[in-house]
Amino acid sequence: MSDIIFKGGQAKGYLTPTPSKSHTHRAIIMAALAEGKSTITNPLISLDTEATMDAVSAMGATVTREEGRIIVEGGNLHAPEKPIDVKNSGTTLRLLTGICSSFGEEVTLTGDESIQKRPMGPLLDSLSAAGVKCTSNDGKAPVTVCGPVTGNMLTISGGVSSQFVSSLLMTAPITGQPTTIKVTGNIVSEPYLDITVGMMSCFGIHFDKNSLDERMIRQSPFNRQANSSVEACKKYSAQPQKYQPTDYLVPGDFSAAAFPFVAAGLTGSVTIRGLDIRDPQGDRRILNVLQAAGCAIAIDGKEITVSAAGRPRPLDINMSMIPDLFPIVAVLLATADGKSRLWGAPHLRFKESDRIAMTEQMLKALGADITATDDGCIINGVEKLHGGRVEHHGDHRIMMAAAVASLVADGPVVMENDGCWKVSYPRFIEQMKKIGLKIE
Repeated sequence: MSDIIFKGGQAKGYLTPTPSKSHTHRAIIMAALAEGKSTITNPLISLDTEATMDAVSAMGATVTREEGRIIVEGGNLHAPEKPIDVKNSGTTLRLLTGICSSFGEEVTLTGDESIQKRPMGPLLDSLSAAGVKCTSNDGKAPVTVCGPVTGNMLTISGGVSSQFVSSLLMTAPITGQPTTIKVTGNIVSEPYLDITVGMMSCFGIHFDKNSLDERMIRQSPFNRQANSSVEACKKYSAQPQKYQPTDYLVPGDFSAAAFPFVAAGLTGSVTIRGLDIRDPQGDRRILNVLQAAGCAIAIDGKEITVSAAGRPRPLDINMSMIPDLFPIVAVLLATADGKSRLWGAPHLRFKESDRIAMTEQMLKALGADITATDDGCIINGVEKLHGGRVEHHGDHRIMMAAAVASLVADGPVVMENDGCWKVSYPRFIEQMKKIGLKIE
């Protein structure tokens, strides 16, 4: 396979945002559950979301792709005739495991080598306790579930993955009985639960949402006094309901926008038109991080501009609510004027790769002074990175972060050209070239 080479440059220009991957996954599944026709406008078409489209098609939905939209004819989903292959999409695996537990027949879900290393135990344990027959490879895919859900209380820890909780939330109204989801302990990536519940309301599903424990704290990522993640005990109660077909507009993705925003914060000025700062996406906090690092932020309606303002300031950041930003924030701080600490996200070790170790390896290969910790890393900023070869092992966020790092490197950054960025940001190369990155 050939290499792709990033030779730095200066980030400058205007972009339209990439559609949200998280919203697209959920919209496809909810539309498939709804009896009738739903139109999803501005979806992200990527390897991950294609896996979700293929999966719901195998379960009985009709999915039609048109320019700028997906049309889903849903309702009466059933167990597919063969195992569901989610490819490299952990979101597809986790969200659909819950949905498939509502069927009265066995469903097996599997994926690629990376997917088969990712933990599924807490979700399977919760479903098993509610009467679902579950088997797995030591708590990992391939997993097989056979419903129905007979218990009316599903309890799960929020400390491993918000996707486990979202899976149960999306399943609760279709169990045929009043069902309560009880989320215990620390809740990581909690804004994704707000996305799930908010989208379910768009598709006609409503919860009686109560907090059982007022210890819940909505944190700033810079609060060292609070726990490393939201400490809570919450319940979400749903009566039996049917998903309703709807027309849904997918918002722009702050997770993807973080890459051009950090590129701008390091070397230039980039405006992205079409992002809503009021969106519940947790990764909109990239703007708080950039501002705290000294970058200039200008917001005019749905037009957001990030500009460099010299060498970044060092930061101390709780990453528990924004784990997907870990690699690109580490790149931002690799050339900060002092010592930075990223902490609070041990669950990063169970992403597409061990993202803590991979981020450390990536930045060390480029001359950064970075040391991994159990839940993050410590970075002593250097004035300049150097070029080098990065082994991203197919992890899209590591690859894209390394590409942005080339802007503050005095030599080229070389990586395998395997197209892994297409998992979440299919236009990454096109858009990076547009704002000034030199790419061969």
